[in-house]
Amino acid sequence: MQQTPNPPPPIPAEDIMGEPKPVDLPADVAAKLAGIAPEKVALIKAGRTGRYVEKDTLFERIRTLPPAELATYIDAIWSLHEQAEFKAGRDRITIPLDTASPMFNAWKTKRPLLLDPKRDPGPVDLGRYIGGRGGGFATFANAPVAFTPEDLKAGKVEVAIVGAPLDMGSGWRNAIDGPRALRMTGGAGGNDMYSMINPNGALKIVDYGDIAIDQNSTERSVDHVREMVREIARTGAIPIVIGGDHSLEYPNVAAAADVHGKGKVGVVHFDSHYDVGRNGVHWITHGSPVYRVLHEGHVRPQDYIQVGLRARGPDLETFGWMRNKGMRYHTMVEVEKWGWERVMARALAEARQNTKKLWISFDVDVLDPAFMPGTGTPVPGGLTMREAQPIMRRLCAENDIAGIDIVEVAPYLDTSYKTALNSNYLLNACLAGIAMRKKGLNPGYFNPVSVEHGIDDYYAPKARRPARKRR
Repeated sequence: MQQTPNPPPPIPAEDIMGEPKPVDLPADVAAKLAGIAPEKVALIKAGRTGRYVEKDTLFERIRTLPPAELATYIDAIWSLHEQAEFKAGRDRITIPLDTASPMFNAWKTKRPLLLDPKRDPGPVDLGRYIGGRGGGFATFANAPVAFTPEDLKAGKVEVAIVGAPLDMGSGWRNAIDGPRALRMTGGAGGNDMYSMINPNGALKIVDYGDIAIDQNSTERSVDHVREMVREIARTGAIPIVIGGDHSLEYPNVAAAADVHGKGKVGVVHFDSHYDVGRNGVHWITHGSPVYRVLHEGHVRPQDYIQVGLRARGPDLETFGWMRNKGMRYHTMVEVEKWGWERVMARALAEARQNTKKLWISFDVDVLDPAFMPGTGTPVPGGLTMREAQPIMRRLCAENDIAGIDIVEVAPYLDTSYKTALNSNYLLNACLAGIAMRKKGLNPGYFNPVSVEHGIDDYYAPKARRPARKRR
């Protein structure tokens, strides 16, 4: 069974974020430090005091403080350094678990089917009535449910939507309720007016329930998420994972690579944040899935495309790192300069270039908070729904989809229901795109009936009359 590395692979020196650079001490500063312990001077020379005090401020203090006060000042900086960094024998390198607990793996142990009444494998419709969506039990896109891989195979399921209510990777911002909110809100099922395709009729879709999560440990949870996404993908169904926070992208994409091969899956990642955190204390959080996916070789950097970046990061150093790796990114600055249509066309073309399976990772905070207020880290100046729906539909219509995740839906942070509603409409656009590809429709196809009323030929090219000759 493939699992996440334990411990994870070490981060190469060239990937470490904010690695301090050595500092040349001016002669007068070096002279003032003559009476300071060598290891403390070495800390300054290594540039490692920059985390606590800016270099010019430090040099000014060294120049002006009397010797006794200077020694106290340097001791204070040294104390910060000692407390902040790992120290063997003082700090834990692992989080201890009680391995003697009889419930150690109970949270992810599946209930044997023998405990249930015998039934033929296949999806089960939980609706009570034949008309409308009232009654029965709420499911993603009003779809039937499936419980096992045998159900997926017997039902020849094409899309399995599964909840993954992981929240600890983002620091508990309510992404745990994302799956529940999308099930309880409309918009995912039914007709797509652009194509006039109803995905529920065109595709065999199921709700595959929720994946068990250890809400006290993101690290423990990602292994099981990877197992479950892999379980879906191996049946031939497309997994669509509803989060949950963006830590999920790591096990999701890793699972796709397990099935389709490392380096054979590309990713289009919608987000206001770059999520390439490389040396945080926790090896997987909602700010680091991109690095994990690349570092472990699941996706090649040149096959990784980001859309919508606009938060306070990346800084110049990280932009440089991303460029050196060969990643492709499209910021809202690029949109400001060239316009959304050109940027969308560029991103769509890049997604087609690798001719591989494609995973779409959609962090809802890529949308402007006006359209997606219920998310843990909103950033102004984002995409509109008018921009997001078409590109999601086209990506799914143009590409061989390995899977999709829609993450960081935090409904309790929204005083309305627009976050869940808009997330479901994005899900519907994805399903419509997958159905369009199945039907062989052009990715840019619009149904003529929905394009215009057809009473006249208003949009038809007008025949040009010959220019009248002057007398």
